[in-house]
Amino acid sequence: MTTESAIHVQGLEKSYKKLKVLRGVDFDVARGSIFALLGSNGAGKTTVVKILSTLLRADGGTASVNGFDVATQPVGVRESISLTGQFAAVDEILSGRENLVLVARLRHLKDPRGIANDLLERFGLTEAAARKVATYSGGMRRRLDIAMSLIGNPPVIFLDEPTTGLDPEGRLEVWQAVKELAAHGTTVLLTTQYLDEAEQLADRIAILHGGRILVNGTLSELKQLLPPATITYVEKQPTLEDVYLTLVGEDAEDRDPLATSTASAQTTKESR
Repeated sequence: MTTESAIHVQGLEKSYKKLKVLRGVDFDVARGSIFALLGSNGAGKTTVVKILSTLLRADGGTASVNGFDVATQPVGVRESISLTGQFAAVDEILSGRENLVLVARLRHLKDPRGIANDLLERFGLTEAAARKVATYSGGMRRRLDIAMSLIGNPPVIFLDEPTTGLDPEGRLEVWQAVKELAAHGTTVLLTTQYLDEAEQLADRIAILHGGRILVNGTLSELKQLLPPATITYVEKQPTLEDVYLTLVGEDAEDRDPLATSTASAQTTKESR
């Protein structure tokens, strides 16, 4: 483990009876970076997160978080992390502000209301602070969930498939929230099955398959594993995402969908 590693994993193994889920997983996560663990359903991503967050004991190998061994120093690990699961753990009866104040009080922090107001502003939820969470969209709930996990300023946060079940707008909202985490110095380990999510967010990407890490590197390093791109001319048509965001984006009233689509259809040079 290097001095700049917030998470160190070496030879991690885990089986459920005869099913081997992890077969010697190795990776390091630099402090203040976003690390994406990319894999399909059943690849073992959540198992890795559970082991690192001391919710599950590994059968073999070693792992440490923020300098604390997950097997022998679980208390130190728990004091260093926050975990956001696949579904938002918010109280729908309470307002957004009340959820944050409650968690701050449970952690015996000073000025819980001030902490709540700061996080509401940071995650763009100030205008909805007094509304019950039951009225929030999926993206707003997930942003609130992430904000709640930051109370107490943990240096490391685990996000286990944070955009599962969200619509396109909600996914973009969460992506921005994750980028904000790293911008404030938080180390993020993100699990995802979405290729575009890993591409948009991660400083480094590890592909987990069959219980092993197949590759681990930056996006540019991973792209170099394939043959060099060939140059060709294609007509770039607007994607469904372009159309959707043009029609329902925040400034949709000021946009001309026809003009946007026409501009997007011009011929450009691309590599593939």
